[in-house]
Amino acid sequence: MKKKVFTPAYKGDKKQLKRFVKKFNKLGERFVDGDRNTIKLFDFNGEKISIKAFKIPNLVNQIAYNYFRKSKAQRSFEFATRLLELGIGTPEPIAYFEKTTPYLFKKSYYISKYVDYDITYRELTTDFNIPNYENILRAFTRFTFKLHENGVHFLDHSPGNTLIQYNKGNYKFYLVDLNRMEFGTLDFETRIKNFSRLTIHKSMVEVMSDEYAKCSGEDYQTIFDLMWGETEAFQEKYHNKQRLKKKLKFWKKD
Repeated sequence: MKKKVFTPAYKGDKKQLKRFVKKFNKLGERFVDGDRNTIKLFDFNGEKISIKAFKIPNLVNQIAYNYFRKSKAQRSFEFATRLLELGIGTPEPIAYFEKTTPYLFKKSYYISKYVDYDITYRELTTDFNIPNYENILRAFTRFTFKLHENGVHFLDHSPGNTLIQYNKGNYKFYLVDLNRMEFGTLDFETRIKNFSRLTIHKSMVEVMSDEYAKCSGEDYQTIFDLMWGETEAFQEKYHNKQRLKKKLKFWKKD
């Protein structure tokens, strides 16, 4: 069984999009080739589109996605549609495809327009000499505040998942990697904890705390103490996990 869903504007392009998915391994320009997923760019009607191929999940999730849960591709498509309805930037969704057997889920693909960007948030964590650096960081913080005000809890709010266009100083932000997201009213602690994966630099947390205080009317010191504390807690958890992985690899080799 194969499932194909398109946004209304692209229903007339089903055949060509289906061909891209069918010949994904042979066509397109490789853009991201990760351990888990692969992204390729394709020329389509005079513009670039992005196709993200999600790897085949483990056996438990093959059953879960086939019967009980929405696939990552479907969630990405639906969440992108919802974000745009809220006026929040993300590449325009085009379609998603799912490949299954009668009992198991196999592969899924998410297709969206390609957004040409200047930097990602990640560059802000490595290059403090970017022109108008603080203005961009403050604009990003206002963008995150807008997410929260609209009830968007982006669970993968991490350095590589926000694209930034300079746009002559009127900065635009686009969320990518959308499959983990929740919607609903966010309490204060959830809002501030949402910054915990973004940086290891205290100076950045100070600026984001200051801007979020201006947006929310909350006390700066309260925000900073919570944001920096959650940042340190996330880093400690991350490094503990990496150390455990190294030990497991060593034991396997031994």
